[in-house]
Amino acid sequence: MGLKEHVISRALEEGFVMARVCRPDAVPEVAGRLQAFVEAGRHGQMGWMAERMHWRGNPAALWPEARSVIMLAESYAPEHDPLAVLERPELGAVSVYAQGRDYHDIVKKRLKRLARWLIAEAGGEVKVFVDTAPVPEKALGQAAGLGWQGKHTNLVSRDWGNWAYLGSVFTTLALEPDAQEIDHCGSCRACLDVCPTGAFPAPYQLDARRCISYLTIEHKGPVDEELRPGLGNRIYGCDDCLAVCPWNKFAIAASDMRYLGAVDAPPLAELAGLDDAGFRARFSGSPIKRIGRDRFVRNVAYAIGNSGVPALIPAVQALVDDPDPAVADAARWAVTQLGATGREQAQ
Repeated sequence: MGLKEHVISRALEEGFVMARVCRPDAVPEVAGRLQAFVEAGRHGQMGWMAERMHWRGNPAALWPEARSVIMLAESYAPEHDPLAVLERPELGAVSVYAQGRDYHDIVKKRLKRLARWLIAEAGGEVKVFVDTAPVPEKALGQAAGLGWQGKHTNLVSRDWGNWAYLGSVFTTLALEPDAQEIDHCGSCRACLDVCPTGAFPAPYQLDARRCISYLTIEHKGPVDEELRPGLGNRIYGCDDCLAVCPWNKFAIAASDMRYLGAVDAPPLAELAGLDDAGFRARFSGSPIKRIGRDRFVRNVAYAIGNSGVPALIPAVQALVDDPDPAVADAARWAVTQLGATGREQAQ
């Protein structure tokens, strides 16, 4: 086998489901798309997207010495239907990727092992990235042939569906690039039609300001009242557009059990009572920890307000004077919503 074939074989041994290669300059279209996205304001409060457009729009500028990018996919496919919890309004729905250990730590360790092996095998220099730098992973993944960016803008593969973390190894070594993958979405609109908040203005376009993942994770302060009902009981992220993709019939089981099940569908009443210390203790080692107690409990209050379960009023009533203004606002909204629900049930 040549060096590239050895790299791919080693990547599979490390637990990645696929590895392919592209050049750093293989995605010239990204800069224009990103510019249009930011100019339309669709990035919302994610100011870092505008600040780092130079690098995110041109991977070759991130590290000019790099000659190849090894793109890798690692499966985190769930063992259960991630949409089933949406029928349990008293529970909180957590995005599949955040139900286990923080993927940044696990994937980055795999990438570093692969990178060290590559240096020992062939020399050169390397840098590894997993969602921690201005790298357009999805565009590079399509350019390398891992999959294609579907109508929901996420990477989709005929080999592993769309449940995968993406990582990259930039190297000064010149490896033969793979052929870019083509689009296989066809006329399917499942991901577009399932979105509860209408976050897709058109196929292949996302308005983050209406995306539940953005609203529950990135957005600070109160969520627009028009959008709150669409959150349902989703308290961290949203999997709807991923879960309905028909290509998931080819999903590959997660290679690391640490991704599964530590945080599944916790009771909302229990989560509403978390203080800062309790939040940190409960979600230590989880991606959830990065949004902090206040934003998380704000999400819990919205979920309680959407539950239609008046029995949850005491849990959220305790938050109406919360020191955090967004939490207090969410709690008051929830009490109002549940009070109306209770009156309707009594009639």
